[in-house]
Amino acid sequence: MPRDVPLNSLGIAKPASRTRVVVAMSGGVDSSVVAAMLAEEGYDVVGVTLQLYDHGAALARKGACCAGRDIHDARRVAETMGFPHYVLDYENAFREAVIEEFADAYLAGATPVPCIRCNERVKFKDLLATARELDADCMATGHYIQRKEGIAGPELHQAADPARDQSYFLFSTTAEQLSYLRFPLGHLASKAETRALAARYGLPVADKPDSQDICFVPNGDYAAVIEKLRPGAADPGEIVDRSGAVLGQHRGVIHYTIGQRKGLGIGGLGDPLYVLQLDPETRRVIVGPKEALSTRTIPVREINWLGDEPFASREVWHQHVKVRSTRPPRPALIRPVSATAAEVELLDPEDGISPGQACVFYAPEGGRILGGGWIWKGR
Repeated sequence: MPRDVPLNSLGIAKPASRTRVVVAMSGGVDSSVVAAMLAEEGYDVVGVTLQLYDHGAALARKGACCAGRDIHDARRVAETMGFPHYVLDYENAFREAVIEEFADAYLAGATPVPCIRCNERVKFKDLLATARELDADCMATGHYIQRKEGIAGPELHQAADPARDQSYFLFSTTAEQLSYLRFPLGHLASKAETRALAARYGLPVADKPDSQDICFVPNGDYAAVIEKLRPGAADPGEIVDRSGAVLGQHRGVIHYTIGQRKGLGIGGLGDPLYVLQLDPETRRVIVGPKEALSTRTIPVREINWLGDEPFASREVWHQHVKVRSTRPPRPALIRPVSATAAEVELLDPEDGISPGQACVFYAPEGGRILGGGWIWKGR
């Protein structure tokens, strides 16, 4: 292409009609609007939906993404807008890369975030490779996050709507992946705008409810899924205080999470007690007062760094971090231990931080995501 060809709306120096875009379609309203929007703009759209687990078992499941109903809905959107749609069987890859680790992490007393691993290992790795094989110029998704051109290349920024921002779940997106990905909804001010667009395009999913559960965990029942995957995982054990004194019995470590207060079955012992630690080897749930949950220093590994300078080029980074998707970024000191590991010091301690959760890095101003890593051991 000549150098004077203007960039299209996706930042590619081609006419829209000659720009092929693979859209990752979950069957929900967000990705459906992305596909419809790009099709209306004249792009060569190819819709792809991943079948991630047993299709038959998924048909009756509500409130989860990637289920059989959702595959059907994605196909209907493609028919409505007149672009091709394919369903790819990723069951084995999804089970090996996401579900098995999810079960093992819970058994090890961690609190995993499988949606991040799915983005990292399936959607932005395997599916992205498929998009390249289809000779697509880029891949678009319905995530609420922004990709902006910076001095050193594409940057990842929080969504315009803080209530919909999905940056916590996308911190492991690499710089190479970011050069190929597009997020057309990240600039929208609210989900209401997305639904209005769906109605304008006449999409059959315009009023479809948002998914709430992890796609392979119906009704949020983590323990039932893990028991099915790892028979015997729910063996009972002791609830103890920090000194080791036995306070009661529990029905399996997998039924508890760090910071949990309700459902312990040990009431009447004075001040409320919270789960402080899970010890799968001894099958013990350690409990204590709320103040014992407070954590200031967090070890982080498997860091994906998206900053302009090398991560280990400084002794300390003064940034903001988020250790839960539902909380705003807070000031912290990030001290690199290596190119992929660090010790993070929170300026204000947080409660209930657990191994297996993500620690995501943000610039103090401007909403730029600088990467992040995985919290990997207890306090």
